[in-house]
Amino acid sequence: MIYLCSSSPTRAKLLDQFGIAYTQKPVVFDEDHINTDDPYAFVYQASKGKLEAAESMYGLETPLLTADSVVVAADGAILRKAYTTEEAREILLRQSDSEIAIVSSFHFKTNAFLLVDTSATHYRFDPFDADALEGYLASRDWEGKAGACMVEGFCHPYIREMRGRESTAMGLQVEVLLPWLKDRE
Repeated sequence: MIYLCSSSPTRAKLLDQFGIAYTQKPVVFDEDHINTDDPYAFVYQASKGKLEAAESMYGLETPLLTADSVVVAADGAILRKAYTTEEAREILLRQSDSEIAIVSSFHFKTNAFLLVDTSATHYRFDPFDADALEGYLASRDWEGKAGACMVEGFCHPYIREMRGRESTAMGLQVEVLLPWLKDRE
């Protein structure tokens, strides 16, 4: 059993898919104070900050798992969560017919060790269909998603090329974590 210190339903779904026992215990961490344009540094610092918050709230009797993700546009700009439909539209149009990277970092801490991984999955998307894009925006499924991107949902039919793990793009590179969990059983 671990504590998934995230409110992400996608991360919970990944743990379910891999048969990992967890309890979801979200933490509050203000990412706005992170001052970097480097997406790898950003997600690392965000995940680490969430871990520090989780450890102060829950201790280490139960192992803690935190994570963060961002979408990186072709020009290197970090595309974070959109808060309005217009922001989501602008962010998604930057991804249409373009290449992006989704960078995720996780921290897994027990009372015996700390495991940290930061990975990226790269996508090349075909142009998004305008009507499908508007339908996705109206669904509000983009809310809470880094870069408003759902590679397992809206963006999936537009994937021309993928390099990396789909789980990384979904916010948690579970395949990296699995061997460390098996050693605990």
